[in-house]
Amino acid sequence: MKIIKTVIILFLWFSATSIYAQDRFELLEKDLTALAIKVPALNETVDISVNGVTIQEFLRGIANNVKININVDPALSYKVVNNFSEVRVIDVLLFVCREYNLEIKNIGNILSVTQFAEPVVEKPKIVEKKFVVKYDKTTDLLSVELNNDSLVSVAKEITDKSGKNIILAPGLGNKPINGYIQSMPFDNVLEKLAFANDLVISKTEDNFYLIEKKEATANTTAETTKNTKSGKNSGNKPSSQATEGEGVMESSMISVDSISLNAVKMPILDIINSITEKLKIDYLYVSEIKGNATLNVQNVSFGKLLELLFDGTDFTYKLENKIYLIGEKKVQEMKCFRVIQLQYRTVEKLSEVIPADLKKDIEVKEFTDLNSLVLTGPSTRLDEIEKFIKEVDKVVPVILIEVMIIDVTRKRVKSTGINAGLGENPAKTGGSVFPSADFTMNSSSINNLISSFNSFGWIKLGKVVPNFYLTIKALEDEGYIKIKSTPKLSTMNGHEATLSIGKTEYYLEESNNVIGSQNPQNIITRKYQSVNADLSITIKPIVSGDDQVTLDLKVQQSDFTARISPDAPPGAVTRNFNSLIRIKNQEMVLLGGLEQKSVGNSGRGVPWLSEIPVLKWFFSSRTKENSKGKLNIFIKPTIIY
Repeated sequence: MKIIKTVIILFLWFSATSIYAQDRFELLEKDLTALAIKVPALNETVDISVNGVTIQEFLRGIANNVKININVDPALSYKVVNNFSEVRVIDVLLFVCREYNLEIKNIGNILSVTQFAEPVVEKPKIVEKKFVVKYDKTTDLLSVELNNDSLVSVAKEITDKSGKNIILAPGLGNKPINGYIQSMPFDNVLEKLAFANDLVISKTEDNFYLIEKKEATANTTAETTKNTKSGKNSGNKPSSQATEGEGVMESSMISVDSISLNAVKMPILDIINSITEKLKIDYLYVSEIKGNATLNVQNVSFGKLLELLFDGTDFTYKLENKIYLIGEKKVQEMKCFRVIQLQYRTVEKLSEVIPADLKKDIEVKEFTDLNSLVLTGPSTRLDEIEKFIKEVDKVVPVILIEVMIIDVTRKRVKSTGINAGLGENPAKTGGSVFPSADFTMNSSSINNLISSFNSFGWIKLGKVVPNFYLTIKALEDEGYIKIKSTPKLSTMNGHEATLSIGKTEYYLEESNNVIGSQNPQNIITRKYQSVNADLSITIKPIVSGDDQVTLDLKVQQSDFTARISPDAPPGAVTRNFNSLIRIKNQEMVLLGGLEQKSVGNSGRGVPWLSEIPVLKWFFSSRTKENSKGKLNIFIKPTIIY
């Protein structure tokens, strides 16, 4: 009667707790629905898939997405694994509260998420039922009175009173046993209790009593199973037949994590059936399993054994709520979702690096917001891809490239000759004589000079008109120009860095179009076109394992030359080179020798007279120009991790 009352009290207490929990979530849903009037974002839908992120990051991501205010208790330490598609924010919050026993309180439009504190409810006291165990050490007689009592409690009581150790096999702790025996020898009592409760008892060499299930006694010894073409199989599990001859299997199983198996041409289905039956493993076949296997493994887990059995086949497994789902990879129930976040490199274009064999039957998407890959497919294949990604997710070096550009130009121009002519107005006498001669004489100065010649008496020269002038020129210019710039570039390993320095000039392009035949009209279109001249350097560094840096260099330099006419576009000269070099970290390399030379010699004078030696200096003017330019580039890479 006391037992019935206790059961009724427990039932009422659990019912009340369940009703209270249901009412709590209903009230929470009503509060969030009412708050959604002020905060419409709570009714928006979201798509989110995460694996192993903290609940704080999960809720913060939703809050940032829909723009709501959420405060999450930092003491919460739950890891969230889920995949939601087009789900309301209210439904996500209610699911999280149910899943992790949380509560949400709102202050204005701020939601505060904390751990739910269970109300203090006084639990009914359960009066444990006493069983009878008596032992007389002098006579070694044992008496028991048991009625659906726990085997572990009975074994403990017998050990305490007799001093003899009793060991239970795994899974027997809560087994109820019955028996009524009075004043019988100790070994006989244990033997009879084991027989009455479908158990087997044995005594070890060190005087321990081992109690096991009858069907589990073969688990500690080797077992040989033969499967012939008859296809006979115990129980109601699916059966399979060997395709060639007979399949033979020897197995030794201690636990789910320690299985030894030697199978030759054994149907995969029969191997799984045998192991799951003996180890009492929960499983579910979602499709038909075919094929044979030959393997020999020692002390492997059940999951690892399934991986080996399904290697190279179209089958896989998935552990969900301690139940092994087994079937074909293409079946929807066998697919898993996983988010793999990268630590050191960006996720962009990483999916292109994954080998095609690994991506078979796997859907890979890049999630740049979390710098993660979202994978969908069989769990065993996901494990392989995750292992591969961890191997390539290494620190990518950053290379600082210091570039020193030195452009040196040397130029020398000589200009000599005498110019004479008539100007619109009388010229003024003046100019420089030293260090360069560039002197102009007017008519008065020339006439005075002629008068001085006439005073000798042996030559008479006439006078010049007032607008006559004479210019004497003897010039030599020399220039030295050195231009230096030191830009610094940074880029990641294997990516190009580009530097470009240049200028733009414009020229006028004019077109004349005639429209109409009877009354033709000329339409003149003017447009300025641009021409660029620049210095561009492209560097692609690749870091080796010994901190050597391979540089792929491309240098292009172009410059303007003189125009052939004022309206013509400027000319251009181009210098470029490509180079592939390898240097040590922080060493400097010189790339130079891009040299440009130009020589010019021009003149004008009076025909015939300008060709007569000596006289040609009085009847002509000449200009000689000689210039040389050289471009040098120094490059120094520095590896930065």
